Amino acid sequence: LSERQYWGSDLQLPKIPFEDIMYNDESAYKWLCTLKKVGIVLLTGAATRQGELVKLGHRIGFLRLTFYGPTWQVQDKADANNVAYTTGKLSFHTDYPVLQHPPGVQFLHCIKQTAAGGESGVVDGFHVSNKLKKQNPQAYQILSSTAVDYTDVGVDYCDFAMQCKQRIIDVDSRGQAVRINYNNATRDTVFDIPAEKVRPFYAALKEFNDLLNSAEHKFTYKLKPGDIVTFDNWRVLHGRQSYQSGSEVTRHLEGAYADWDVVMSKLRLLRRRVLNRD
Repeated sequence: LSERQYWGSDLQLPKIPFEDIMYNDESAYKWLCTLKKVGIVLLTGAATRQGELVKLGHRIGFLRLTFYGPTWQVQDKADANNVAYTTGKLSFHTDYPVLQHPPGVQFLHCIKQTAAGGESGVVDGFHVSNKLKKQNPQAYQILSSTAVDYTDVGVDYCDFAMQCKQRIIDVDSRGQAVRINYNNATRDTVFDIPAEKVRPFYAALKEFNDLLNSAEHKFTYKLKPGDIVTFDNWRVLHGRQSYQSGSEVTRHLEGAYADWDVVMSKLRLLRRRVLNRD
């Protein structure tokens, strides 16, 4: 597979028709290769009803079940158990760092979109991490070595009480970023580090956060009904602008996860089929 392709606000968002990847192996292979290389692909022209992500799951193998169910509905809920289920702004984050093994890939299917607000934003976390490493190696070292406490307690698919420690930037043996684990909404009130390390940690986190939110790094777009955005949840941080709530639901996305193991397995099978080689 070709190397990662880094991007900022200049991202040319790759687009492929949903029907093509469902019924054409070459298109499906192109989708998964691009997902691995760029980290994000928009599938267009899906039906505007629930259940399309289940079909997508069958296409790659199977979806990842979590405490929010096999798929989950992102819409304004009166008794919201998650900040995503409100009309508020969502800051850049990766999903589910509270799990020991966070989902590798995320799918968001736009079923209904609000007229004003609700724009989506994405940032290439690996690109930003590289920038931070060059700009402030000490800050990079702190974020890639400090264990941060995450927690999530509630009831959805079933009741849950999760706790986990993650480094915000997970690195491999060469110090290269391999996974971003960052969701301020589920960071714990407990922060189990020595007192003298607290200020340097927050200074490093602020620098990382400022880079994430700088105009040169973030790409903004608005999902249309029938769009399915597919992205690398270990690499791409996502967020959204706030929107107005009315008496009825004005914005409805269905979400789902898959593991990279499943996606890479399908990619290898498709490569054999399409290119007739291993």
